[in-house]
Parts: sequence; structure tokens; C-alpha cells
Amino acid sequence: QPPLMESGGGSVQAGGSLRLSCKASGITWSIYSMAWFRQYPGEDREGIAAVDENGIHHYSDSVKGRFTASRDLARDMMYLEMNNVTPADTAKYYCAAGALPQYTGRYLAQREYNIWGLGTQVDVVS
Repeated sequence: QPPLMESGGGSVQAGGSLRLSCKASGITWSIYSMAWFRQYPGEDREGIAAVDENGIHHYSDSVKGRFTASRDLARDMMYLEMNNVTPADTAKYYCAAGALPQYTGRYLAQREYNIWGLGTQVDVVS
């Protein structure tokens, strides 16, 4: 079983909502920053939401006000609530964990994370 496993992806109507989940196995959530990334075909992963080791949230401008990241340390789970989605949100979504962001402050930078899930596809249809 991979250390992180996403679920909840699928097809959703524009303007609708979707919740992604990420289950951790063998990771002590509390010492890591956790983040959600998405990837368009042929492009690098884009950091969109993170919850740092102090529980503070960080969001990219592209999702701020529409997406909400949260974590449940007792259940080893992380979530991404996606609201008012648009076709531009169509991508493969990944959860990630890393210990570096707390030292660098780069909570949405792909290179700061070293533990990744396999991803889940989200398709927004108009």
C-alpha cells in the first residue's frame, strides 16, 4: 500500500462540488506539511493548497475562495473540498507530504515534497 492514497475523483458539472480524500499509511501526519497538487497533461504539478505543521492553510490564487484543504490527524486523512468548479479545474490531483516546507516556507512548491500519492482524475464538464 502506498504511503498516500487519493480517492474521490470523477466527473462533475461546472459550478458543482467535489471532495477529494487522501489516506496516509505509515506517516506521522503531525510532523509534515501536507499539500494538494494538480497536474495538466504535459505540465509540472501545480501546488494549490497546503496545511502546514501548525495547521495554517496556504492556497494558490487559482483556487483561493473556492477550495478548502483540511486534515484529520486522528484518522490519518486529508481532504480537498472543491466548490464552484470550472473546466479549468480538470486535472489529475495529488496529495503530498513533506518535512522541508516548514524550513523553507515554500508550502506550494513541488520540490519541497518527497511523499506522493498516485493521483486521482477530476473532470469538470460544462
